[in-house]
Amino acid sequence: MNYLQMLFLSLIFSLSACSSIYYSGLEKIGIPKREVMVYRVEKARDTQEETKEQFKSALDQFTAVTNFKGGDLEATYNKLNREYEASVNKADEVKQRIRDIEDVSEALFSEWENELTQYSSATLKRSSQNKLNQTKIQYKQLITAMKRAESKIKPILAVFKDQVMFMKHNLNAQAIASLKTELGSIKTDVSNLIAAMEKSINEANAFIKTMEK
Repeated sequence: MNYLQMLFLSLIFSLSACSSIYYSGLEKIGIPKREVMVYRVEKARDTQEETKEQFKSALDQFTAVTNFKGGDLEATYNKLNREYEASVNKADEVKQRIRDIEDVSEALFSEWENELTQYSSATLKRSSQNKLNQTKIQYKQLITAMKRAESKIKPILAVFKDQVMFMKHNLNAQAIASLKTELGSIKTDVSNLIAAMEKSINEANAFIKTMEK
């Protein structure tokens, strides 16, 4: 994929449209569904990397609040709230990236299966069918890992939200104590999320290699 194709794909990446028309338009400028899928998996992988780092940053800020020794507690709350909001944004982005992959995978596999009926060579048809079966298996592993990682985000955000709201209305030692109580479980949950994200990222890299063969 050349630079202009990549630029075009980047510009329309988030646009919603009738899938058949959308993908047909891309193919007319030389971008097949296969390349769109690889591109979207790469974007999802990169977003998961960013999300992993964001939740680490949020955890660091929550930990810092529990070590608050005096000063401007409202400023500390504002930092915590910004980390929470950034985490929410990344969670939404992860969800959308997964949807984008599912959309193009459906179009790609449907096209592939339809083209299998058009072979006159039994040998080539069998080879293509085997490749499709293998790709589907690896895709299932990929999307399962991504969804498993994504499912771990919501419970963490719920705890983050509770603590941020409580601190908003209780800028005092009681809010700090509440955070200290939750910190252990937050650390465990974030650690589990990061592990799931890393597994998902590895699956994405493996899938990309398969698609590029």
